[in-house]
Amino acid sequence: MDVLSGVFAAFGLSASAGLNAYIPLLVIALTARYTHWLHLNPPWDALTSLWIILLLLTLAAIEFVADKVPAVNHLNDLIHTFIRPVAGAIAFAASAGVISDLHPGLALALGLLVAGSVHTIKAGVVRPAVTATTGGAAHPPLSLAEDVTAAVVSLLSVLVPLLLGLALLLFAVALLLWLRGRRRPDRAA
Repeated sequence: MDVLSGVFAAFGLSASAGLNAYIPLLVIALTARYTHWLHLNPPWDALTSLWIILLLLTLAAIEFVADKVPAVNHLNDLIHTFIRPVAGAIAFAASAGVISDLHPGLALALGLLVAGSVHTIKAGVVRPAVTATTGGAAHPPLSLAEDVTAAVVSLLSVLVPLLLGLALLLFAVALLLWLRGRRRPDRAA
């Protein structure tokens, strides 16, 4: 069960990094530093350094503010096109320590792909659609919802990864069914 929990935690943390690069890393760092729920193997245990935690808090605050300003948020997403996948790779590799047979390169690649995919959907599909339909007025509440989602998914990934894994699986199935339904031509017409 530990291996399955580790897999779900790793995927959940890297997915939330696609929304906000620093929240999952903060959750990992604080949980590993102040509780016994998460143990980080070297070199990932460097995340528990007080200096790294302070740096992550600073970067999270900057991203939080920058992502709420309608004109700045597009530049922020552009910059984070490179940062969020790397944060996802780090989150996946750091939290997948319980999976002893997983090659570190594979862990990094999986985290990179998961976070990069989430970020691509956020910055390449959702945000442009919101800009086109609301003129950017909905960006601050959408950004706040993304931050809350990243925090909740990160916390659930650490606290109850099996429950999160089931929820993510159900979400993926629902999303695939929805996408499949959208691709079918309208039979009523």
